[in-house]
Amino acid sequence: MNPETSGAECAATRLEADVAVIGGGVVGHGIAWEARRSGRSVVLIDEAPGSGASWAAAGMLAPVSELHYQEEGLLELMLESSARWPEFAATLTTGEDAGYLTTPTLAVGADPADRRALMDLRDVQRSHGLEVEPLTIREARSREPLLSPAISCALDIPADHQVDPRRLVRAIAAGLAGHRQETAAAEGYAVREHAAGLLWDGGRVSGVRLAGGGTVRAAETVVANGLAAAQLQDLPEGLHLPLRPVYGDILRLRVPAHLQPLLTATVRGMVRGVPVYIVPRQDGTVVIGATQREDGVPGTSAGGVYQLLRDAQVLLPAVAELELLEATARARPGTPDNAPLLGRVPAGGPRSGLEPGQEYGTDVAGLIIATGFFRHGVLLTPAAAVICRQLMDGIRDPRWAAFRPGRFSRGLQDPVGSVESAPVESGRLESAPALSPAPG
Repeated sequence: MNPETSGAECAATRLEADVAVIGGGVVGHGIAWEARRSGRSVVLIDEAPGSGASWAAAGMLAPVSELHYQEEGLLELMLESSARWPEFAATLTTGEDAGYLTTPTLAVGADPADRRALMDLRDVQRSHGLEVEPLTIREARSREPLLSPAISCALDIPADHQVDPRRLVRAIAAGLAGHRQETAAAEGYAVREHAAGLLWDGGRVSGVRLAGGGTVRAAETVVANGLAAAQLQDLPEGLHLPLRPVYGDILRLRVPAHLQPLLTATVRGMVRGVPVYIVPRQDGTVVIGATQREDGVPGTSAGGVYQLLRDAQVLLPAVAELELLEATARARPGTPDNAPLLGRVPAGGPRSGLEPGQEYGTDVAGLIIATGFFRHGVLLTPAAAVICRQLMDGIRDPRWAAFRPGRFSRGLQDPVGSVESAPVESGRLESAPALSPAPG
């Protein structure tokens, strides 16, 4: 039995805490950590914490590289979270290294068509004030000597960094386990059970019903369990969480001693129009990913593994000499607009918190949704954690109204302008250092 969770397991049938977090991935752990740092007691509910999409994630913190056409609405949130990463990582002083590195990212293209695509994207990035600077092939290879001399272009992206998600979950877990909290789970923080549904007390959510028959009573319940969020029982009436599984194949390889360091920076490449990335780790391994498929097949794709190795070798021929340690596939929770479902739920039905006399636009009390992060879960963890903590504090920041989880639910959408124009009750999201825009 895991000593970090034994206390929670032994008393899992009847627990009480200030906050119950459903979901033990990076996002769920980050929200639990922020809530605990605010002085609240926390219970996290997950059958196997850290084993889902977070286990496979490469951990690129890349607001610049991840700017996609028609997804510009996500940029402010990505930049906000990226700026919060140094302080977030600094709070994890538990002796567990989270693997947070501020090394830059290089974007490289394999052929002239890839160069045109990357340069077109650079124009979009620069139009948003993002720093992306071209390098000559000689400059790129002086920084990363094992890059192929045949690459067509290279771009320096200093603001895109990385973290190791597996180490990050361990570091946060150690921090949560080390906090003394006055709950029935005082010897731990996690309940290793399946969350079956929500508990209600009148018109508010009052905790979580466990599949084994137990309960976790809480003043605030955060639903952060990725794709499984849509299957929770007793969600607010009318709430539709349109989550779809987007699978990605990802490889981990060991670099032999004579090739170390294989890279000092993350390389994000384009090979015949197909993206590939190579992320170096401090332990002498690299992560190569990631395919993106919606075929419903949960296992690792043989074609995906072949494609990743083939394209990575085009950019970095030495990949052929590495030892393949692991091929993994996990499903990331996507939404129709590829943006997260983040915030409180507007009350709409008799079980949704709308009491007689309350006006349309009232939120369901005691419930926060934090899922649908798709490619950006690790990057967005610090911002999601602060947004959830501020909602618990009664603060609603209109900048994030576009991500409200009721936006795809007929009858639960906020009236036009009701959230965007709503004042923040006690201040905006605390300021974080802004990223410097590119000159000119």
